[in-house]
Amino acid sequence: MTKPSRPRTTTATSPVLTARALNRATLQRQLLLHRSPLDAKAAVAHLLGLQAQNVKPPYYALAARLDGFRPEDLSAPMADREVVRIVTMRSTIHTHTADDCLTLRPLVQPARDRELTAFRKGLAGVDLGRLAALARELVETEPRTMKELREALLAEWPDADPQSLGIAARCTLPLVQVTPRGLWGRSGQVALTTAEHWLGRPAEAAPDVDATVLRYLAAFGPASVKDMQTWAGLTRLREPFERLRPRLAVFRDENGVELFDLPDAPRPDPDTPAPPRFLPEFDNLLLSHADRTRVVPAAYWGRSWVGNMVHRTFLLDGFMAGVWKLTDDALVIEPFGTPGRREREELAEEGARMLAAMHPQAPYDIRFGTVIPRG
Repeated sequence: MTKPSRPRTTTATSPVLTARALNRATLQRQLLLHRSPLDAKAAVAHLLGLQAQNVKPPYYALAARLDGFRPEDLSAPMADREVVRIVTMRSTIHTHTADDCLTLRPLVQPARDRELTAFRKGLAGVDLGRLAALARELVETEPRTMKELREALLAEWPDADPQSLGIAARCTLPLVQVTPRGLWGRSGQVALTTAEHWLGRPAEAAPDVDATVLRYLAAFGPASVKDMQTWAGLTRLREPFERLRPRLAVFRDENGVELFDLPDAPRPDPDTPAPPRFLPEFDNLLLSHADRTRVVPAAYWGRSWVGNMVHRTFLLDGFMAGVWKLTDDALVIEPFGTPGRREREELAEEGARMLAAMHPQAPYDIRFGTVIPRG
């Protein structure tokens, strides 16, 4: 993971939002400052999806955000095909509502087209239109694993690279992971079909970009143009922000970077208390801005992952302050610094609440551990 560069600066006339002010505003939009009464489906829609490389992170993400959440609150709408798992933003799997699946995927299609350019050599002689039609027929006849799909496509193009054929199918078609994959407490390999086939209705036109900017700001603002580009994995979003400028509030951060926001969106007092929260690996709170210092202190940059392994993190006073894990018998909390007695008590209390929601039958203890310093 590369440390992001900063967007261009703006004039000194806009009001300044400190890192702490940005933190509290973002936590409020992300339903992390106070737990929300929204149901799981409505929360997934408000947040524009939840990153979901693995099955469990979306469940933990909602447990941190929603009042009274239980895993079945997300598992049930997923089983009913009201929520699905599909590759969208940043070429990663997200959990989306059915409506967003059919609209946000077309929005990010240009990024999927760009992704394919890296596989041109392995696709020499492959007609992508024909490949998309054949892959659609295959997965709509019956859901296929990626291995099965690659093998069927390789029979048609034996000289092509198998991995490139699979990537091409994923990039050209909106492929969703069918259940039981994604259901809490259930197992199942990844099997794919098209979103249209799974949901029983056609894909819709990509949403108006301006409307998506407004939705992004409602969930992640205040934010810069580059912040939204980081979230979406898209480029050239300056134009819609400029169109919307007369309708938006404009601020700058302490480094002079221009930030946009909805005029009436909540921007709590920077001293508003922020309770501890346990987040899953890949939580969108940590991945959806070019400048992540509103949540990740500079001293802790890079501490939440080792190589390709990303740790689950927790927040103290609204900022990332350590990692956590579940062992066979305990929730192990590993702070980066030295929390005070009251902070340890609050972490233990929040940890107990999370365990009661997510693992009510498991006799987990709560322990504090230490983090091995990065070498």
